[in-house]
Amino acid sequence: MNHRLNLLVVALGLLISSGISGCAKRTAAAVQTAPTPVAVSQPIKQSISDFADFTSRTAAVDSVEIRARVGGYLEKINFKEGMLVKKGDVLFEIDPRPYQAQVDFAKAQLAANEAVLVKAKADNVRNKGLAQKNPGVVTQQDLDQYQAAEDQATANVGTAKATLETNELNLGYTKVISPIDGRASRFDLTVGNLVQLDTTMLTTVVSVDPMYAYADIDERTVLYIRELIREGKAKSARDVDLHVHLALAHDQGFPREGIVNFVDNQVNPRTGTLRVRAVFPNKDQFLTPGLFSRVRIPIGEPHEAILITDRAIDTDQGQKIVYVVDKDNKVVSRPVKLGANHDGLRVIDSGLTVDDHVIVNGLQRVRPGVTVDPKMVEMPGANGLAAKSKGIPESKPAEDQPADK
Repeated sequence: MNHRLNLLVVALGLLISSGISGCAKRTAAAVQTAPTPVAVSQPIKQSISDFADFTSRTAAVDSVEIRARVGGYLEKINFKEGMLVKKGDVLFEIDPRPYQAQVDFAKAQLAANEAVLVKAKADNVRNKGLAQKNPGVVTQQDLDQYQAAEDQATANVGTAKATLETNELNLGYTKVISPIDGRASRFDLTVGNLVQLDTTMLTTVVSVDPMYAYADIDERTVLYIRELIREGKAKSARDVDLHVHLALAHDQGFPREGIVNFVDNQVNPRTGTLRVRAVFPNKDQFLTPGLFSRVRIPIGEPHEAILITDRAIDTDQGQKIVYVVDKDNKVVSRPVKLGANHDGLRVIDSGLTVDDHVIVNGLQRVRPGVTVDPKMVEMPGANGLAAKSKGIPESKPAEDQPADK
């Protein structure tokens, strides 16, 4: 009896386990047959240019150290520290009274010499007339002396005029003017201090518009650019206006546009870099000399490129990949070579075509070979292409520049 009961229990257990296993298989099969919903987009094709980014420093186009051209005691200061000044504005005034006295003395000397000249001329003319009317009345030696006296008086008048002009210049130099338009720094001396001729620096003035930015290009990039120029794929900044873009430390993108106006004639052997200078408009006076900045320099001619969003990029054992959906709605893994980030999208140098359907949302739920339910959407970040109108250049990094991955 017990043996039959045991057999019955075993048989019931086998039936129950078989039923559970069958249900599990049917459930798994049901799960596998339900396609995973994903969002897909087609890559964007756009004309872009290669670029390279370099650190730079802004600098004033004109920078002047204001020094006095005469000595004396400082009498007036006619500007506020840090204010904008115009060319010709009187910034400082040195006590003019000693120089005014020298001018008055020189004028008096000039008048005296002119009076002597008038008498010398009259004597010379009169004696020459007598010699012509009555030969022998005036000796030749006397005539020579009268002529010499006139010549000496003429020279003395010239010397007096030069002395007067010098003293008038010195009097004018007591008013220290700004030679350029720009922003003045602080004044180093206050009223009452002694100013030394050509020695004492009173302040500095720097121009504000436009503004320079100096960048140093590494030797490798210099050689790469020259190869492109030799092959006719790029033009030298010495021959054409090369438009570049500037970004300050807080900027997103490169909002300021300028032109390269100087390329040095040799590579610095100590740093292995070539200095380049670009000039940027600064009508809003936001740029200040000495700011840390970045300059984006285009390299080569524009060309077509494929761009996708960064969120579509995955990594498989160190290899960058994207998932695409084929014509059967199955997921396929594609290895890709990445380029630069451009207007919020990533340049794909190889591995994709514009006809591919790239999974841009739901990557964590898919794997190669899985059937999915794709829904076509606009490429995320595509609106960033409009940033070009805000001054961000169409660009991609040069081949020898590491891409931002």
